[in-house]
Amino acid sequence: MHTLRIVNTVVMLVFLVCYSYQFVYIAISLFGQYKPRRHHSRQDRHFAVLICARNEEAVIGELVDSIFHQTYDPAKIKVFVIADNCTDRTAEVAREAGAVVYTRENKKLIGKGYAMDALMNHIKEDYPKGFDAYFVFDADNVLAPDYIERMDDCFSAGNDIVTSYRNSKNYGDNWISAGYGLWFLRESRYLNQPREMMNNSGAVSGTGFMFSRTVADELGGWPFHMLVEDIEFSIYEITEKKRKIAYCREAEFYDEQPTKFGQSFKQRLRWGRGYLQVIKGYGGKMIAGIFQGSFSCFDMSMSIMPAFILTILSIVTNVTLGVWGALAGDDPMIMLNSVFQLFLGLYVTVYIVGLIATITEWKHLRTTTFKKILYTFTFPLFMLTYVPIAVVSLFRKVRWEHIDHHVSVKGTDLDRSGKDTGAKKS
Repeated sequence: MHTLRIVNTVVMLVFLVCYSYQFVYIAISLFGQYKPRRHHSRQDRHFAVLICARNEEAVIGELVDSIFHQTYDPAKIKVFVIADNCTDRTAEVAREAGAVVYTRENKKLIGKGYAMDALMNHIKEDYPKGFDAYFVFDADNVLAPDYIERMDDCFSAGNDIVTSYRNSKNYGDNWISAGYGLWFLRESRYLNQPREMMNNSGAVSGTGFMFSRTVADELGGWPFHMLVEDIEFSIYEITEKKRKIAYCREAEFYDEQPTKFGQSFKQRLRWGRGYLQVIKGYGGKMIAGIFQGSFSCFDMSMSIMPAFILTILSIVTNVTLGVWGALAGDDPMIMLNSVFQLFLGLYVTVYIVGLIATITEWKHLRTTTFKKILYTFTFPLFMLTYVPIAVVSLFRKVRWEHIDHHVSVKGTDLDRSGKDTGAKKS
């Protein structure tokens, strides 16, 4: 059991070494001066908004409405929705709200990447002149009124890809939605913001980003079909195109987080399996980029590989040595104590990260003071549930599955005050 204690200590130290630079990120974000490259919005560009939706009749109308009520000239914004394998009124609701709607029926090629590819090909055929840039949102999103204008500020500075500040519509529902919400806030403030401040590439996180006509023409569609197509897109642009993904802190949007553990487990299981796909498909290119001096390649590698690999290694080692020790007659309490110390160290580390994010993003958390404090303690527990998910992802066949969305919030209700303005479930 002495060996087990040594192994767990080594694992914890490797975790700290791999992610110590992210604590430097926190210091940079807290004490550095945020001066991103940007110019005033020109207000003369034409934008396409891309939305892939599957059975989203409860929420998609409010997203389209928030797009057409932007401070940016709505006459220069065209909203496109692809109703992907829908069995409800998603297409009708989106069309009534003012979107151009396409439908797709394909039970074999399932996933957002395939729907995006089909949508971009429809647009290329029907709008051959194209658009200056393309925004990507999920159907459950809602935009702050100045979102597109603020993103255009960054685009005007010559950035071909820009991601934004991701907030939650339903942060206060329970510990699961809060776990997601705090992670995404932390990702925006303490990953993408310091990356921008250091002039390194950020990363796209599923939704709430834009890319230029140049990028669209290069891609010729949307050739990213892994289970984590957002990460695949980010790493492709960083490794293949040597392109920086910029970050716009002032552009804020909101999305709905799962509240049921079963749904969350399935979603994060897909992410875990997707990480394996990314490691297999791009691991060599990221490592090559590191040796060529790309800090962005190092950053993306650390964001994907060490946590997943070390988690699996730790579990396998603890189980193997635990069984071996039990057969040899060792006291099982020694093993349990070693495992407890490992997880306690991880809990405290994640708690500190979550606490810092909660304090600095306090006004963005749309819930009560009590829940803001409570969910700092549950955040590490949410993150530690990735441990069994990582193990299961090694063995279970995973495919894209739909997540139900029902939280109804209008863009005009989002006052950025941190108060609960009355999100409703339909």
